[in-house]
Amino acid sequence: MASPVESSVLLPLLLLCLFLHRGPLVASVISAGPNRPNCHPGEMSSLLELRDSFILASVSDNPLDYPKTRSWKIDGNKSHTDCCLWDGVECDRQGHVTVLDLSNSLLYGSMNSTSSLFRLTHLERLSLAYNNFNYSRIPSGFSLLERLTHLNLSGSSFAGRVPLDIILLTRLVSLDLSENLDADLAGLLVLDNHGLGRLLRNLTNLEELNLGYVGISSSVPIALANLSSLRRLSLNNCGFYGAFPQPVFLLPNLLYLNMIENENLSGQLPEFNKSSPLKSFLMGVTDFSGKIPVSIGNLTSLNQLDLSAGSFSGSIPSSLGQLGKLNYLDIGENDFGSLPLSSLSWIWKMTMLSKLYLGKMNLQGGISPSIGNLTGLVELSLAFNQLTGTVPPQISNLTRLELLSFRVNNLSGPILPCLMNMTDLAILSLASNRFSGEIPPSISQLQNLQFIGLKRNVFTGSVELDEFIQLKSLHILLLSFNQLSVRANITTPVRNAPQLDILGLSSCNLGEFPGFLRHQENLDWIDLSDNKIYGDVPEWIWNLSSHRLEYMNLSHNFLTGQESDLPLLPHLNLLTLDLSHNKFKRPIPAPPKSILFYLISENELEGEILSHFCELGDLVLLDLSFNNMSGAIPGCLGNASRHLAILNLQSNGFHGTIPEFLANRNELLMIDLSHNQLGGKLPRSLARCNKLVFIDLGGNRIDDTFPYWLGSLPELHVLILHSNKFHGKIDHPLSEPVFQKLQIIDLSDNGFSGTLPEEYFRSWTAMRTINSSRNQFAYLQLPLVPGKYLAYTSYGDYDYTMTVIYKGLKQYYPKIPVVLVMIDFSSNLFQGTIPDLVGELKGLQGLNFSNNFLTGSIPSSLGNLTVLESLDLSNNNLTGMIPQSLADITTLSIFSVSYNDLKGPIPRGKQFDTFPINSYEGNPGLCGENMPKQCGYTGGSQPRQLPTSHKGNDNSRSITDDIPWIVVAMGYTGGLVVGVVLGDLFASRRRAWFEPTVRRRTKPARRGGYAVRPRQVPLRG
Repeated sequence: MASPVESSVLLPLLLLCLFLHRGPLVASVISAGPNRPNCHPGEMSSLLELRDSFILASVSDNPLDYPKTRSWKIDGNKSHTDCCLWDGVECDRQGHVTVLDLSNSLLYGSMNSTSSLFRLTHLERLSLAYNNFNYSRIPSGFSLLERLTHLNLSGSSFAGRVPLDIILLTRLVSLDLSENLDADLAGLLVLDNHGLGRLLRNLTNLEELNLGYVGISSSVPIALANLSSLRRLSLNNCGFYGAFPQPVFLLPNLLYLNMIENENLSGQLPEFNKSSPLKSFLMGVTDFSGKIPVSIGNLTSLNQLDLSAGSFSGSIPSSLGQLGKLNYLDIGENDFGSLPLSSLSWIWKMTMLSKLYLGKMNLQGGISPSIGNLTGLVELSLAFNQLTGTVPPQISNLTRLELLSFRVNNLSGPILPCLMNMTDLAILSLASNRFSGEIPPSISQLQNLQFIGLKRNVFTGSVELDEFIQLKSLHILLLSFNQLSVRANITTPVRNAPQLDILGLSSCNLGEFPGFLRHQENLDWIDLSDNKIYGDVPEWIWNLSSHRLEYMNLSHNFLTGQESDLPLLPHLNLLTLDLSHNKFKRPIPAPPKSILFYLISENELEGEILSHFCELGDLVLLDLSFNNMSGAIPGCLGNASRHLAILNLQSNGFHGTIPEFLANRNELLMIDLSHNQLGGKLPRSLARCNKLVFIDLGGNRIDDTFPYWLGSLPELHVLILHSNKFHGKIDHPLSEPVFQKLQIIDLSDNGFSGTLPEEYFRSWTAMRTINSSRNQFAYLQLPLVPGKYLAYTSYGDYDYTMTVIYKGLKQYYPKIPVVLVMIDFSSNLFQGTIPDLVGELKGLQGLNFSNNFLTGSIPSSLGNLTVLESLDLSNNNLTGMIPQSLADITTLSIFSVSYNDLKGPIPRGKQFDTFPINSYEGNPGLCGENMPKQCGYTGGSQPRQLPTSHKGNDNSRSITDDIPWIVVAMGYTGGLVVGVVLGDLFASRRRAWFEPTVRRRTKPARRGGYAVRPRQVPLRG
């Protein structure tokens, strides 16, 4: 038997443990007592009425969920007749209910101000956290509970405005309204601009305030600094902006501060005192800037520090190494500049660390063997840096690791066998490095693995899927883009195979569909593209995870059809289907109405566009390009989807007219109908598509005048109308300026007449300056749809592509550089002179006025085009001399003035010493070195004769003859990464989805001109 002393110690400890546990026994222990009466009948009645106002959710995957109200009933049992003994209920000595804890109680239903809850007026502590109140508003009735000191409504699907009646609860010590989120993890609650200030002025006793994910969208009130009792402050994801009041950092009792993901919240860190009690300091994903002060080392109680994704600069103070209690550190994604990892050697001495994130810090050099000192690490990320060398074997000391991410570095060597010591490893992310060798079969021994990301490395050899299917916890497997040969022969019994969520086996030399997929029911995302899968698609693939699948990519294979006719895909939630670059001939199943992105380009499909596509109200991208389809484009297609951003029907046989496009809510960013047989006039509704960036209607039979009415489109960068039946003068714009962002315009091979349009040259603002990105690999890209849509595409931003006649050659651009500025008015009926204004378009890289009837001299102002690379003025009636100023254009590599009436000496020096003779042929008055006519020739031997070439001869050729040259030296850039796991999935390779081509149709030679015959250029993402 315990002694009285022991009992006096043990009993309080037991009560404290039970209270902290907050289990069902708390009420019976705290409320029990020989002198306490039963709870008041009225309060029992109110509790029973509260119970009956909700239903209990029957399914939960949260082990903390427990239906507390199920025990609330009246029968002969003492614990039932006394509501003070019910689960979650506590009473005072008079039998009044003072504590009601219904957190995680599986409650479902709406709540309003008439709820019986508000009759429990003696309540001091109330928690309704983590239930589902079905997006109902927070009732104003809470203001009736005047004795409340603790109110917790977090994570319970409350929505709407927070009632300001809460400010009447002046006794509140703790208020938690956080994490009321929708299915997309967006906040549901809103607190108006002045509401937070009023709340802070009234609730002066607050010690804990948690408004995470409440939409506030204001500056942070200075009144926060007056809450001297505040211990915990969490205002994450609230939409704060402006400067954060520095005195808040120095509140004397503040232990926990969380302001993460307020991206527009700015400020600088203060000088910290040694007396600060801060234990958790979370300021990640804000716009704080300046240096991290050395005095941060004074926060000796700190155990969590997050300064990630801000604008901090300067050096990282080594005083961080003095924070001996720190177990969580994230300082990644700031502006510290290039750093050798060795400069952070103090990190390897922080042996209490359990989570270390140093991603996107531009770290260089190798990983120190001292990393093995951090034996307590559970999560380690050095992702998105420039680390080189091999992973040191000392990493084997980190046996507690559950997350290891080295993705997007330059690390090399094999996967170390020592990684197999990490038996707790759940997430292994090594994507986008130079790891090589074989993937060891022993990886199947890491039975806790849930995520394996090994894509984009140099792994070789054969891999049996069996090695991964033995991992029963596996949910995500990404092996794409290595040099692997993945074999799908599965010997593990299918019933033992894990249910995957994500499978990426692109470019893995697969020759068949893996049979184990037949029994996968939980797949959200599957990529089997760029393999060698032949023949028909089995019916079970079309039915794969039909209730969950959101993304399917079977592109770049050799698929020809389907085993059975299935008119409509059964998937209820499919968002992306990519079947492009196959050999489908017969119609494939129509996509479900949920589809956002549908790609079946570069196949052999015939027939018309199904009327079903007019029923896809959420469609964002439709790409049917490079097929053998025909018929008219359905008139409803332009009006079907309120989200349609990309319409790519190029290189088919569509005829008829272009349909009108929805005037209201129009989201069109790109339209490519080139290389069809479309006629008629352009639909004037295009002028209302204010977001259009790219228009390619080349290679059709459109019979119209110049669409000056498109000049008001504020975002238009590319306008391609070549090879149609456009005609007439280019009318004056109704107002100036017009086409201000235009960078590429191609009107070639039409019947435009009149003079060159000076008014337009004057308006083209984007062409008048030299792009500052000239020395960078930057491209015109399509940030299609932000947020959730981007995740389901897996491609990141979309890249515009095109094939153009540039520098006299047909060039394919898988990405269009942002610096590319081109004007092509060739092969029309333009007359008059070349305006001096053209020389003000200093961003021009390509200028082609060839095959017109231009007269007068070449303006010397063209010498101001200092980045010009290609200039073609051939086949006109130009006179005078070639301006000497052109010799100063050091970037000029292609130049032609052939077949004009130019005279005088050819400029000498720099680029002009490199141009071939045929750049000048057909101008008998020109003279110069290596020319038939020498300048100053007076007699003597005859000048050297060139091969005969006559104007008007159909066999004559100039520098712009059809010489195929495909430009493919375009790099890829990374996509948006959100988190280690999601980033590894969704920041996959970008594809060149938009494959517009600019091909000139064969045209009879005119005035010694030439005909350019289009050649099909094989285009691949």
